[in-house]
Amino acid sequence: MNRELLHGLNEHLKLEFRASHEYLAMSVWLSMHDMPGFAQWMRQQSSDELLHAQKIIDHLVERDQPVVLPGVAAPPATWDSAEALCAHVLENEREVTASINNLCALADQAKDRPAAVMLQWFVNEQMEEEAAARAVLGRIKLAGNTGLGLLMIDQELASGKVPGMPASPTAAE
Repeated sequence: MNRELLHGLNEHLKLEFRASHEYLAMSVWLSMHDMPGFAQWMRQQSSDELLHAQKIIDHLVERDQPVVLPGVAAPPATWDSAEALCAHVLENEREVTASINNLCALADQAKDRPAAVMLQWFVNEQMEEEAAARAVLGRIKLAGNTGLGLLMIDQELASGKVPGMPASPTAAE
């Protein structure tokens, strides 16, 4: 495997583990603020991010490449509001998307088809992740960051549906 691509994949693990850690912290904060639907959604997002990291790790192991597991800094523990929290989620997802796009370019440049195929899954996944974060953030902006509007969004999320998004298989499937 091309050294630059290998380095990039190992570096990308930092983003996936950081997102998982942050999303778990968000789930805790949301639970403490009586938003169980939001908390459930963020807990699932945390689990999904771990699965994303595992997908990269498995790819590297299958190709007999070294895996460098990153340390994970303590995530933030509080947010000003559900809206601020969801805006942070969207920014995280955009950062992950940019990293995936860079990795795709490296894989193409190196003519590394196995990596390109694996990364295409991530391209599709990131489109869904960003769309979901935008949908929830948009609903909060529409309904309001407090009161009945937020409660309605929380109930939608508790039902397992991301507002404005069609039902789709989880990353684990």
